[in-house]
Amino acid sequence: MEVTLNGYYTLIFATLVLLLGRFLVKKIKFLEDFNIPEPVAGGLIAAVIVYALNLIWGYSFNFHQGLQTATMLMFFASIGLSADFGRLKAGGTPLLIFTIVVSVFIILQDVVGVAMASVLGLDPLLGLVTGSIALTGGHGTAGAWGVVLEEQYNVVGATTLGIAVATYGLVAGGLVGGPVARRLINKMGLKPTPVNPNQSDVEKLAGKQSLYSTKHSEDGDHRHEEMFEKPDNIRIITASSTIESLALFAGALAFADIMTLVAADTAFELPTFVWALAGGVIIRNALTMVFNFDMFDRAIDVIGNASLSLFLAMALLSLKLWELTDLAGPVLIILVVQTLVMIGYAYFVTFRVMGKDYDAAVLAAGHSGFGMGATPTAIANMQAVTDRYLPSPKAFLIVPMVGAFFVDIVNATILQIFTKLPF
Repeated sequence: MEVTLNGYYTLIFATLVLLLGRFLVKKIKFLEDFNIPEPVAGGLIAAVIVYALNLIWGYSFNFHQGLQTATMLMFFASIGLSADFGRLKAGGTPLLIFTIVVSVFIILQDVVGVAMASVLGLDPLLGLVTGSIALTGGHGTAGAWGVVLEEQYNVVGATTLGIAVATYGLVAGGLVGGPVARRLINKMGLKPTPVNPNQSDVEKLAGKQSLYSTKHSEDGDHRHEEMFEKPDNIRIITASSTIESLALFAGALAFADIMTLVAADTAFELPTFVWALAGGVIIRNALTMVFNFDMFDRAIDVIGNASLSLFLAMALLSLKLWELTDLAGPVLIILVVQTLVMIGYAYFVTFRVMGKDYDAAVLAAGHSGFGMGATPTAIANMQAVTDRYLPSPKAFLIVPMVGAFFVDIVNATILQIFTKLPF
């Protein structure tokens, strides 16, 4: 029996999933320690319930796809609207080098995924799902590309697999980053920083927060360095700033809609969400560089986070877990190989190219975090290292900028090339 739910009921169920996820993350330490997003925690429980209803009584649920697509496009537009290329000056040459290092790894990750999928008898495009789509890309990219692969390339189970792989990546990225950095640091002969018994908890917290300080101007605006990393942080926004930001989102989505139609059946044909990201980038940098427009990043951040949470909740509600039954064994083998590749690359390439010093070791931990999981995992990895050893302002400047938006632009470009290859 098929049950079709309209947009109102889809939104109700999505918000219930988010509330369930918030409850689980607060109550289960494992979920909090490994930065498992609330939509994923609640959504996986919902997906299991939907699977049980299908298995026992044959129920199948169809949720409103238009609402899911809209929130997905809003999220990718928010990434583009946050991609201020003027910030490249702040990171300088190390930021550019690290972006190149990450870009090369994305290509390697996809090559490994496609090659392993072919060897194990799977569709090579599923190799991209077990590559940078879900690992470097995370849950948002996994859901977006999953829809593209299913609708345009007839890859069954791409969305379901992508969400599962992205969840594995969050845990794996959190597990491998710290040990990689510690081994590199120990080889350099650095010792953990002794804890000052006279230092109060308030002083320790203040020192830790200084690494993530947000710069505020006199009018209350700011340019924070952590986009989409701490969605529960309080951001002070106003009705007017929200309306202005929504106008920018509307421009990015209109650009995406027009370009999708114009570029159809041409060499420039791209998924709509990629055009939404590109539209955001163009609007952001045109307004700031040409018109000196003061972007309200806080509103963009809040709208982007809310859109991502709703999109993931609806995507997980729509999962068909029964589609993964035959893929479990081969996918697990690919993921083990991808984890080993991430460890080796961070240890031998990221660390060496970034200078073979303490900052490079912290950057290797960060790369392990978002190369397998997401930027919050990278931040958690680096914080675990710097809490034990020394601060690394360089790493905390570079990783959030690359992990929050530059990597998504690079990843979308590389994936577009891979999907056009004749597998």
